[in-house]
Amino acid sequence: MGYNSLVLDLVLEIVGALVLVTLGVAYVRGWRRLAAAGHPPPRWRLALYVFALVALALALLGLDVAAESRFSWHMAQHLLLMMVAAPLVLLGNPLPLVLWGLPRVVRGRLAAATLRPATTVRRALVVLSSLPVAGALYVVTAWGWHLPALYDAAAEHEVVHVLEHTMLLGTALLFWWPVIRPAPRLRPPSHPGLLIAYLVAATAQNTALGMALTVPDRPFYPHYVRAAATLGISAVDDQALGGGLMWSMGHMYLLPILVILYVLAQESEREHDEATEASS
Repeated sequence: MGYNSLVLDLVLEIVGALVLVTLGVAYVRGWRRLAAAGHPPPRWRLALYVFALVALALALLGLDVAAESRFSWHMAQHLLLMMVAAPLVLLGNPLPLVLWGLPRVVRGRLAAATLRPATTVRRALVVLSSLPVAGALYVVTAWGWHLPALYDAAAEHEVVHVLEHTMLLGTALLFWWPVIRPAPRLRPPSHPGLLIAYLVAATAQNTALGMALTVPDRPFYPHYVRAAATLGISAVDDQALGGGLMWSMGHMYLLPILVILYVLAQESEREHDEATEASS
């Protein structure tokens, strides 16, 4: 790695760390301001948001060097971004809290762009976070960045790597938006059956991608073949490990399905109790 590449890596790491710290400080300040005003957000949201920032820091900073030489670590980065950090960020309901933690001038501009229905940003979010669009963007982005040419380019060029992670995280946030429904509420809740089908489809494509990387007894990525030879490891085994991580993490989509079924069961039980009371 040349001197210019090392400098670029260092600059990007510093920028990434500053962004994460800024988002964390703004969120905590917003949480404290709302609590002081008599509207304290739930503490569990704060905890989940902290976990989200930790996952982002681990993916973007902690694993970055290892991901250059091991396919499996690069895959771990992707899984942390798409299946851990993204849903945790949205469960933290960050927009209102971060807005309240920012200076008044910045808060006003961001609120105007995201909360007013007629703005371009709001209308774009409404379209991009709809079930079919968000799901398609999520799948196309995940599969596209795992094509050998793009995957190798991301491993060898830091700017491409940043673009890859930005797209993976961005489309993951859009994917989870209609499931978690953080603020701003962009559209009415989707039918539970549609949400379950949406998550089952995500599980299927995740499993398929994991199998495509795990089952073939040959490596797909020239960059990691060269890196494996340098490290004295098997490129096929390293790729299979990464694919196995993707394959097994597909079960993570079952968690929100279980939550949806639990909520439906609770609502059904409550309706039954109300009907029983009314008839007695």
